[in-house]
Amino acid sequence: MIVVGIDPHMKTHTAVALDAATGVSLGERTVTCDGEGHDELLRWARALDSERCFAIEDCRHVSGRLERHLLPHGEHVVRVPPKLMAGARASARTYGKSDPIDAACVARAALREPSLPRAVPAGPEHDVRLLVDHRDDLVGERRRIIKRLRWNCHDLEVALDLPPRVLDRYVWLDRLAEVLRSLPESTRQRIALDQVRRSRELTEEIRRLEREIRGHMRTLAPELMGVPGCSALSAAQLVGQTASANRFRGEAAFAMHVGTAPLAVSSGKSERHRLNRTGNRKLNATIHIIAVTQARMHPPAIAFVERKRAEGMSGREALRCLKRHITRTLYKTMVRAERARSADVVPVDFTPDPVCVAV
Repeated sequence: MIVVGIDPHMKTHTAVALDAATGVSLGERTVTCDGEGHDELLRWARALDSERCFAIEDCRHVSGRLERHLLPHGEHVVRVPPKLMAGARASARTYGKSDPIDAACVARAALREPSLPRAVPAGPEHDVRLLVDHRDDLVGERRRIIKRLRWNCHDLEVALDLPPRVLDRYVWLDRLAEVLRSLPESTRQRIALDQVRRSRELTEEIRRLEREIRGHMRTLAPELMGVPGCSALSAAQLVGQTASANRFRGEAAFAMHVGTAPLAVSSGKSERHRLNRTGNRKLNATIHIIAVTQARMHPPAIAFVERKRAEGMSGREALRCLKRHITRTLYKTMVRAERARSADVVPVDFTPDPVCVAV
């Protein structure tokens, strides 16, 4: 068996094949980033060995096309996080940096970590992720416009007290536009009116996307929205970023992927764990929001946090424990939703197990 490590770029992909048993390099190849180049890479790898695994550095904005070409051909593809590749390069005996060196380090990282999640064909989860990312971009653009708008209103001495976080509401935008139109015409006044108009347009587009995302989630994973504290947007972030929960070996692997599994730092007779700062930070932030919401409003979660604090834990440590339990519930819920969808079963009146949400 061979492992083909690939260092992807926008114009070319560089591949290095390593023998899985010995780690010896069997060859390297650089191909163009198009259909012809992908076919050439596949023919080259198949000529080396009948059993192979493609390990691709996880830069999906440049490696997505290659994955979509390999997966329909029945190839085994795993995604190697860049931090693993960088660690393999730092520990290698070959100094320097080049595309072949990076590709070989990707392959070595895949050999060292046999439990890396497999890449799966893009499905409806990919569409959800695109919608969520697009919404986040629009929200960021609106935030920047509102920040500049507030400074312009300050310089124009607008006689309207604007509370925080209200310039994404139509009623406040209408009030502000009316006040701005009553001011003497000037360049700053015209720019401020244009910013009000743009903020309204972005708000309309964001709300339209949210309605579309909510509709997708009612079809893909209505069970997730039944978990206390998990909104439609949080559920969409979970589904889009996870890209199929079934690709993980179990809930422990998923917890490590999202960074909620505590890391052991025991030594001698001292046994303890520390905060996990690794993993997918978007997923971690989503689970953190769910945990904070449950710790404030969900009785089982409140009781869980109080019990942990009575055992001597700090509030942050108790919240981390809660996040770990919520991760287990979310993983099982996503797996159940995917199995139901594959069997064309539409769940009805799903109620999450409160014991799983917060033990």
